[in-house]
Amino acid sequence: MRLRSTLALALILAGGFWLYTASRSGTVYPPLLRKIVPAFAAPARAPVALAEAPPQTHFDSEEARDIAIYKRVSPSVVNVTSQIIQYNLLWGPVPESGQGSGFFINKDGYILTNYHVIAGATRLTVTWTPKKDQSHQYSATVVGRAPELDLAVIKIAATNLPAITLGDSSDLQVGQQVLAIGNPYGLPGTMTQGIISSVRTVHEGEGEDGRPGADIENAIQTDAPINPGNSGGPLLNSLGEVIGIDTMIFTQTGSNVGLGFAIPIDTAKAVLQQMITTGTVQTISLGLQPFPLSPTIAQQLGLNVDHGLLVLGVAPGSLAAQAGLRAGNEPGYLGNTPVKFGGDIILAVNGEPLQDQAQLSNILLLQKPGSIVTLTVLRNGRQIQIQIKLGTESV
Repeated sequence: MRLRSTLALALILAGGFWLYTASRSGTVYPPLLRKIVPAFAAPARAPVALAEAPPQTHFDSEEARDIAIYKRVSPSVVNVTSQIIQYNLLWGPVPESGQGSGFFINKDGYILTNYHVIAGATRLTVTWTPKKDQSHQYSATVVGRAPELDLAVIKIAATNLPAITLGDSSDLQVGQQVLAIGNPYGLPGTMTQGIISSVRTVHEGEGEDGRPGADIENAIQTDAPINPGNSGGPLLNSLGEVIGIDTMIFTQTGSNVGLGFAIPIDTAKAVLQQMITTGTVQTISLGLQPFPLSPTIAQQLGLNVDHGLLVLGVAPGSLAAQAGLRAGNEPGYLGNTPVKFGGDIILAVNGEPLQDQAQLSNILLLQKPGSIVTLTVLRNGRQIQIQIKLGTESV
């Protein structure tokens, strides 16, 4: 009994000595020390005064406008996931996924997007997020394609959807404020802001499927950040109306550097009904063989022009022949190809100067069958106007 008392006293003394020395050296975990020996607890500190504000409820006019546009328009924007099959030398067919954006153009599930978003897809999935953390997924089918314009219409089986308002892109102004809503890198409901930097014709790079890129007439250049996944989403004006379809960026890094481009909405509106009702867009052929003139070539040929399309041939019975366009009769060569020079030079269509054949094709593609276009033609050193009533030719 006496031995036990001695051992207990020794343990208490040893423990006390350890706590004292450990606390002085800082090797004891402070919370543990404070639990064991309340006397070692740190003294209470006075609360730190912070400058805090209530939630912001008042915004300036521009902020309030953008907030209202986002709340109204973002439920109309969707994420489009496409599954394609790539062939690997080692593994054979390998499924891969790509992402883009799109938006409802009516309440019955029709969605406008880019052709390159759905090109080659074996399966399409649309993710609709009308509210934060509330997503719905649907299988989608392709309704219409226009690869020449990089446009497509797809559809989901749903109704009473929030359709977006299509604006007008015929008189856009450099400096005009714009908003882009889409799903960059798969992040839904992302909005960015910028201005229209320019309106110019641009050429898309070759697609991943080897498809030649589209020539986009009057493309809207913007510094509003557009990144991978934004393709097919809407570019909006300050009224929240769609004035363009976000399509591509100029980049050397893969990310936005302030050079984004959108297809003008008027281009889409011109072909939407055809795409939906026929599945494609019919091309219009004049039936001529054109050759683009650069300032250098024009100088070599002794022509006093710096642009235009030289008419090398006219197909018998074609629209060009019916309108009286003339090919040349002076023999010559383009490289090693024998041609005849001296024909008409088409300088402009409906007042728009022509640079190449793709531009002419794009302008004609947007005309309705039966409409009349006016060609500005240089003939024998004199400018004349020739009107042509357009027909159609299936792609």
